[in-house]
Amino acid sequence: MSSETKNILIGLAGQQNAGKSTMFNMLTGATQHIANYPGVTIDKKVGSYRDDEGRVEIVDLPGTYSLTSYSLEERVARDFLLQETPHAIVNVIDASSLRRGLYFTFQVLEMSFPVVMALNMVDVAEANGRKVDHEKLSQLLGVKVIPTVGRKKRGKGELRQAIRETVNEKGSQDPGERFQVFYEELEEKVVAITSLLGASGTMSEALPLRWLAVKLLEGDSEARRIVQQQHQEAEAVLGSVDAAIQSFQDEMDISPADHIVSCRDRLAASIVEQCVEVSAVHTVRTSEKIDRVLLHRGLAPIFLVLTVYLIYELSIVQGYKLTFLTWPALAWVRATVAGFLPDPGLLQDTILRTLPLWMMDSVNTLLNYVPVFLILFALIAILEDSGYMARIAFILDRVFQSFGLHGQSTLPFILGGVFTGGCAVPGIMATKGIPDERSRLATILTVPYMNCLAKIPLYTLLVNIYFTAHKSYVMLFISTITIIMAMIVAKLLTSTILYGRETAPFVMEMPNYHMPTMTGVLRRAFDRTWIYIKKVGTIVVAVAICVYVLLQFPGLPEDRMAHYEQQMDGAIAGFQQDIQGTAYADILQHEDRILQLLNISATYREAKLAASTQEASRAVDVRYEAKHPELFPLLRPRDAEARSVSRSLRSLANERSNLRGQIREETIVHSYFGRVGRALEPVTQYAGFDWKINVALISSFAARESSVATLGVLFQEGVDENITLEERMERESEAGGRTPLHALALMLFFALYPPCLATTIMVKVQTGSYKWMLFSIAFPTVFGLAVVSGVFTLGSLFNVSGIQAMGIFYVAALATAIVLSLMEDPAWKRQRSNIVGTKEA
Repeated sequence: MSSETKNILIGLAGQQNAGKSTMFNMLTGATQHIANYPGVTIDKKVGSYRDDEGRVEIVDLPGTYSLTSYSLEERVARDFLLQETPHAIVNVIDASSLRRGLYFTFQVLEMSFPVVMALNMVDVAEANGRKVDHEKLSQLLGVKVIPTVGRKKRGKGELRQAIRETVNEKGSQDPGERFQVFYEELEEKVVAITSLLGASGTMSEALPLRWLAVKLLEGDSEARRIVQQQHQEAEAVLGSVDAAIQSFQDEMDISPADHIVSCRDRLAASIVEQCVEVSAVHTVRTSEKIDRVLLHRGLAPIFLVLTVYLIYELSIVQGYKLTFLTWPALAWVRATVAGFLPDPGLLQDTILRTLPLWMMDSVNTLLNYVPVFLILFALIAILEDSGYMARIAFILDRVFQSFGLHGQSTLPFILGGVFTGGCAVPGIMATKGIPDERSRLATILTVPYMNCLAKIPLYTLLVNIYFTAHKSYVMLFISTITIIMAMIVAKLLTSTILYGRETAPFVMEMPNYHMPTMTGVLRRAFDRTWIYIKKVGTIVVAVAICVYVLLQFPGLPEDRMAHYEQQMDGAIAGFQQDIQGTAYADILQHEDRILQLLNISATYREAKLAASTQEASRAVDVRYEAKHPELFPLLRPRDAEARSVSRSLRSLANERSNLRGQIREETIVHSYFGRVGRALEPVTQYAGFDWKINVALISSFAARESSVATLGVLFQEGVDENITLEERMERESEAGGRTPLHALALMLFFALYPPCLATTIMVKVQTGSYKWMLFSIAFPTVFGLAVVSGVFTLGSLFNVSGIQAMGIFYVAALATAIVLSLMEDPAWKRQRSNIVGTKEA
């Protein structure tokens, strides 16, 4: 046998919830990896195994209900079959829902591929009183049918053997003997279109013509595009197709697409009747019993809230506690890297030190979410494998559909912080399971509107200053206005710029409940987390450098830097005066030596804090004493003179730390971002923002928490630094005329503000596009500024208070959302006529 036939490529195809992922894991074991299909963000799982004849590579295709062009998943699966031309297809089908699964099987068979059917979950079917005669099914379909139970690895050897035999027998079957669906009154037109397509020699060699003819009669847009690109007489062929569609519809009063579905459904029912023995007609299936409770009109929302709360609690709340274990490890890596970089300067560090550490900090911030993601992805895998994820989509799809979203948008919004305390990064990561491309993009772009934990410090600050008498009302406003605005934005986006994106008819399937396997859940959690780590690593460097440049350059003016150097010189002179007459005065008479001591002292303290045991602490002492014998007595003073010098050193170190902090914060003010803040004042004044608020908002792009830190620096000039930021801002508010209306405008803009750096990176990762990443920054900025300017300007014009403006805006936003929800989605209306549901007999 030739080497070409020994190494083979197999496509693993089937509908969602048929156990396809479990079957993939059963066949390939640990030899698998995950990438993306070219040009899209859909997972491409590839695995392999070896049999007696060679290597078998298996590609796990996206789970789809059909091979139309409605959704991105369907198109990806179909393009793989047409372009990669695998040696055979393993069609995974749920034995307990055979009739529904055969609808997909017929389409694969029409593509003329050698097919092996993995009749999965036969144990579930038998438990439900349905025994499938796989030999009879094999005879009717003309393919090998192997009964399997993927989660128990039953049928693994037989399936591998059938795959190899089917590939070896490829081409031996007479084309006239292949299975095909007979389309009754439409059959004549199918044959005629097939003949027209066959006139193109190149097309007949590259594509299954009967399948293409059926797709054309269904009105498939991708099939028409293929004809336009590859057929010499495309216009004539498509004209004949349009005429055939119109003729059939006039004669039969039904569209060819609906007729094709009906023919397939009747054939599936006939095959089920011949192959399935029902032993317990009146037995209610276990899944149906469970659904009577979980999908009960009154109980369903309760169970949904409990499920979402459990996911939120375990992944975000409890998972975040694990970051206290991972962060020391990440900090150790950072410290190790810092040890190889140039030493810190007295007041400023070189770019060779600051830039690598800036990138390390950016990477560490994202990697610190890994424990959260591991738990989150494991829980999502459990929901998917158990069958409850489909129920979540069913419960909420009607509401979300009104705004152009999808039932599976629920989890991303919850993780993003629907009320308060979430994080947009895992929220956006959770959008991967949304099958509708338009809804998925809309969800990605609106999840950042949720109340992530990092926004809470600013909200708390402003509420405690301006709304002390209405705290409860304001917190309710903050907790709910974000979801209202997210729904409004989602409706606007899906009705405008996302209007032409791929939309999928919401085909609701209620799969049987299954017990997830530990291996499958853990493998998927680790695979998805590893994808996150790899993709973040390739993007974060470029973005971090851009932010670094914009926040750090051009640096402080010479006069300001001279001011800080003068203060530092004075502090050093005071230190040297304090230690005069001691044994260490000669050692520390030069500034370079003092700087060395300050740096060594800082690293020594960090090492001592990191030492978790007495032995480790003693090892730190031994290491530093051996490396710095002259200076070590000042690190761990034992006599009165050394303790006195050590106290003076701590005072100097504190003064140096304060000056370095002031320089860093003032650098932001004079940076390109800071200049932008001043330049934006003519525009932002209509929202009540001056340059200080602009700088705080711009600096918070790197991390939301930095907004309060920046305000703390900007509002300290000319007042006692020992009083709280609330008191400092209150004083400036009285002097500068800031009112609760200003605070409302700032809170509202912060809610609508562009996502932080980590979230924008995740937008790029999930969309695969820098265009959408930039849009996620630009659109919320323009939209938020327009909304807030309107609120502040009108509030000032009519002289309403901050709390009054808040109430008026809330009512207006809620009314707008209700009106938009009542407007029918044109895209959904366009596709509704093509949706025909099938129900298990």
